[in-house]
Amino acid sequence: MRFTGSTWKRSRRLGVSISESGKELKKRSYGPGQHGASRKKKPSEYGKQLLEKQKLRQLYGVNERQFRRLFMLALKSEEVTGFAFMKLLESRLDNMVYRMGFARTRAGARQLVNHGHILLNGKKVDIPSALTKVGDTIEVAEHAKSMKVIKESLESLSANVGWVEVDATNLSGKILREPERKELSQDITESQIVEFYNRKL
Repeated sequence: MRFTGSTWKRSRRLGVSISESGKELKKRSYGPGQHGASRKKKPSEYGKQLLEKQKLRQLYGVNERQFRRLFMLALKSEEVTGFAFMKLLESRLDNMVYRMGFARTRAGARQLVNHGHILLNGKKVDIPSALTKVGDTIEVAEHAKSMKVIKESLESLSANVGWVEVDATNLSGKILREPERKELSQDITESQIVEFYNRKL
């Protein structure tokens, strides 16, 4: 089930900026609620692993079934499982729409895809979980190019990530390469997530 509550509260509870801007944790780095600042109970090893899993899942906004499916795909990779897993999450169509600046949040990007406003390699794809690859082109459909929310998102974008190329005039972009680990969230310890799932396999 996908969480639909406050992103700021989620970020503070998990100790990770879901927007990747750091704004959620700037004023209050502790958890939400009356006793958020005083929760100092040391988590178990399993608790640490579960926390890392939740941090990564909430960061990309995917449900448990999708999350586990991508982990199982990562297990088959010849790369380090944790990094392969993060790259698969990063390659989701909704995430790439977000990375290219067509939406301010991943949730907003997911909505654009769901409503048929996004083309992948020239074809409408309305499945946010569709996986993209290097060389793919992503563009806003002609009927959606006048949408205010898309224009405002691009105007507020401070900088593009290095693995995509964006044409803000034509509202299109291309995936140039795979991201390096140092370019993805440093707040995630993916080895803990691998250990979490290894317990269950």
